Amino acid sequence: MTQDNNTGDQPPPEPPKRGSMRFQDSNTRPKEPSLAEQRARQQALVQEERDEELARQADAKAATRRKILIGSGVTVGLVGLVATFYTVAKPTEVTAVCTDSNGVVQNDDNCDENYVTSHGGYHSGGFLFLPIPGGGYNSYRYNYGGQGVVGQRVSGGTYDAPSSRSNVNTKSGKSVQRGGFGISGKSGGTGGSGKSGGS
Repeated sequence: MTQDNNTGDQPPPEPPKRGSMRFQDSNTRPKEPSLAEQRARQQALVQEERDEELARQADAKAATRRKILIGSGVTVGLVGLVATFYTVAKPTEVTAVCTDSNGVVQNDDNCDENYVTSHGGYHSGGFLFLPIPGGGYNSYRYNYGGQGVVGQRVSGGTYDAPSSRSNVNTKSGKSVQRGGFGISGKSGGTGGSGKSGGS
C-alpha cells in the first residue's frame, strides 16, 4: 500500500517554466507583421481619420447652428423692439361714430360741440344735449371704433375715450377733439375752435 505524502494543505508545486526569456538581445530584429496585421492597422488608421473628420464636421455644424440661433434671437429681439417703438411712438387711428342714447348712429353734427351750442344745446359729462322742438333734449355721444350707418345701431366699439396718443376722426374726416366730444372746424386737423371737454 502506497502512502500519499500530500497532506492536502498545499497544492503540489508547479513545474518550472521552460523557454522563458528574461532579456532581449539588442541584435534581435522584430518580427515583420503579417499581411492580415498590416491590413488591420491600415483600416484602423483610415477609421481613425474618418472619425476625426466626422467629429470636425459635427463641431462645424454645431457652431453654425449656434450662430443661426443667436442671430435669430437677435433678429426677433430687434423686431420686437422696433414693433414696440412704433406702437408707442405712432398714434393709433380711431374712427368716432356719433350715437344717440339708444346707441343708434346719428349725423356727426349732433356730436359737434360748436353745432350743438349754436343750436341752443350744451355739453356735460361727455354727452351733448340738443333741444327737441316742443321741449326736452336728446343726448348724443361718440362711440370709438364702432361701425354703422345713420339710423342703424352701432356695432362694436366703446364709449370710453381713447388715449391722448390716438388720432380720432369721424368717417367724414373731421378730427374729434380730445375729451370725448366736439369736432374741430378743420377736416383732418387736430385743432379747432370748440372747447375740449372731459368725459
